[in-house]
Amino acid sequence: MTQEIRLAEIIEALSHALDLTEGQPPGHCIRCCYIGMKIGSALGLPEDALQDLFYTLLLKDLGCSSNAARICELYLTDDLKFKKDFKLVDGSFPQVLRFVLSHTAMETNLSERFRSLLTIFKNGAEISTTLIQTRCQRGAEIARQMRFSEEVAQGILDLDEHFDGGGKPNGISGETLHIFARIALLAQVVDVFFIDAGPQAAMSEALKRSGTWFDPRVVDAFMVVATEEFWPHLASPDLEQVVLGSEPGRQALMADEDYLDDIAAGFARVIDAKSPYTSGHSDRVALFTDMIAEQLGMPIAERRRLQRAALLHDIGKLGVSSSVLDKPGKLDNDEWGQMKRHAEFSETILSRITAFADLARIGGAHHEKLDGSGYPRGIKGDDITMETRIVSTADVFDALTADRPYREAMPVAKALAILWEGAGKSHDPICIEALERALEKAELAAA
Repeated sequence: MTQEIRLAEIIEALSHALDLTEGQPPGHCIRCCYIGMKIGSALGLPEDALQDLFYTLLLKDLGCSSNAARICELYLTDDLKFKKDFKLVDGSFPQVLRFVLSHTAMETNLSERFRSLLTIFKNGAEISTTLIQTRCQRGAEIARQMRFSEEVAQGILDLDEHFDGGGKPNGISGETLHIFARIALLAQVVDVFFIDAGPQAAMSEALKRSGTWFDPRVVDAFMVVATEEFWPHLASPDLEQVVLGSEPGRQALMADEDYLDDIAAGFARVIDAKSPYTSGHSDRVALFTDMIAEQLGMPIAERRRLQRAALLHDIGKLGVSSSVLDKPGKLDNDEWGQMKRHAEFSETILSRITAFADLARIGGAHHEKLDGSGYPRGIKGDDITMETRIVSTADVFDALTADRPYREAMPVAKALAILWEGAGKSHDPICIEALERALEKAELAAA
């Protein structure tokens, strides 16, 4: 049976993952959507443009995971805190200098910190341009992959440009900047300062940057809508439903089965961009998941649903710092605690989508083990579904046969031997055997 789900429901839920990887409080993209749609309406944008603006605002941070590892490498810091705090910087030299000095290599020795600071001060302009270019280009590419219009992609691409030409990566200015980007940048700054210091701080920052960062016409529209009633609505616990119910257009956009596949594949790129060691991980886990499911005789529709679960199982890793994900040595207790939370994050994000409730359970349990020694809940045996066992086996097999910061990739035979060592304790022997048969079949087919 063909299934259709409201596109806005899916994107609004997945926007919470983008909040995580930007280090922002929950609901940041949704609040930006509320702010930006009010501005767009005040500017008199037509209905079709407002619908594209709606999705631009929810997906503005679509490429944000792609520079996380590089930020950790260059600044020797937690990328989540770095990104969160940097949104409060107005770009002036004194603020940038204070930020760099207070966020670079703070937990390293003095000589290592000095070398990092020297590199940043010497190559700062080039570094920031590259980081933003990577983020914006990747975000636009993924938006196109997820079938959004070129207008949405362009709005994401121009997000970090400034009205006076002082932004990055291309230094474009004025009306050349896409109107969606001009609105989204203002909405983003307004939300950050509203959450940090309240309505007056948000309005003051908008006025202060009018004509430099922001289009004065867009700021004027914001000041018109920022009434006394505006701010309580922005802070309302019901805002998510308000935004969902205010999607422009004559009728709500719907996602069929094919479109759901494209959305899952697009977000898999966001997830895997978080670390250079997980490039392609979600796609490979989806492949191994399908190979196991095929050997077990699962129906095509069930296999398709499982592939989506595999593509999105690690979405919670967007809420874990790259300094933890890419650490070459053993994690300490605090870091291991952070790492284990990614399964919980995955379940929380996916459970926001009614039709993905079963995928949420897989995302939350893919690190559980049959003997109860897994995480986050320590469930065991029959409490772990066969679907979860399949994805878990595929996940571990790919992790073993791929490079990791602490070791090189293992040969297939060794990876399978490790899986068999844990058969009945960590992983289901039925799944391991099915994976072996699938790999043998693939090898024969390639011969």
